[in-house]
Amino acid sequence: MKYFDAIAKVIADRTDCEVSTIKPESTFIELGIDSLDTVELIMSLEDEIGVEIELDRKVETVADLDAFIQSKVQG
Repeated sequence: MKYFDAIAKVIADRTDCEVSTIKPESTFIELGIDSLDTVELIMSLEDEIGVEIELDRKVETVADLDAFIQSKVQG
């Protein structure tokens, strides 16, 4: 979970969630994040971690997004 902390911070900044309540298995729906919010979240996350993220598949959980970013950065 290389990017989990950064993802959790951005989610907490954009929602009413506390960082401590965000878990890897948390779904974006549970966190109150819809598809438009996801786009804005990705843009904020790009700024936070300094990596361009082109989301080309559906991610439903925080862990999914972390794994997706890792796959794009590594290869």
